[in-house]
Amino acid sequence: MLYIVPTPIGNLEDFTFRSLRILKEVDLILVESYKVSKKLLDFYNIKNSIDKYHIHNEHKMIPFFIKKIKKGKKLALISNAGTPSISDPGFLLIRSCIQASIKIECLPGPTAFVPALVCSGISINEFIFIGFLPRKKRKIKLENLSKENRTIVLYESPHRLIQTLNEMKYFFGSKRNIVICKELSKYFQNISRGNIEKMILYYQNIGRILGEYTIIIEKN
Repeated sequence: MLYIVPTPIGNLEDFTFRSLRILKEVDLILVESYKVSKKLLDFYNIKNSIDKYHIHNEHKMIPFFIKKIKKGKKLALISNAGTPSISDPGFLLIRSCIQASIKIECLPGPTAFVPALVCSGISINEFIFIGFLPRKKRKIKLENLSKENRTIVLYESPHRLIQTLNEMKYFFGSKRNIVICKELSKYFQNISRGNIEKMILYYQNIGRILGEYTIIIEKN
């Protein structure tokens, strides 16, 4: 059995009773980062064995983990924050388990874009989730998205935020309304609303840009 267990995106209290029970019951917990996951596991006094699973070792480690599960071990996969495989490692392991006829159970839980969408105030009857923009062919992707007639959800890192906003201004126009959610559920949570031009000016004037960002873009 492989369990996919979402973890808090910031506030450690955002963890379900079931997730806690599963992590205490499994034989091995697969973590993206020892340092990050240890904070959560220590907070809830979870002492189970852990091993690393991330984008740099997944191809190498998947056969090893599949073998363990085939021998009757129960494994749980967590990421640094949120639901594994949503802009985080997980897809290749899940696909390999399916191909090996291994049962998979994904628990419901935290993911950054859902609370961002809900509190955005922008229509979410239909939306498209992009995750992080590709590093290559970004402008082609943004040009295609500018024609999208559904609400758009993006993730962005602090060091590329201004660049992305300026590229959005070029393709979407300066008046398109957006909502930028920073560090949801954390101490420095912030939600900024306005058109693209206003958001560029805001972030150019706040000093050092830190944290992780979810951007909600109003449909065309």
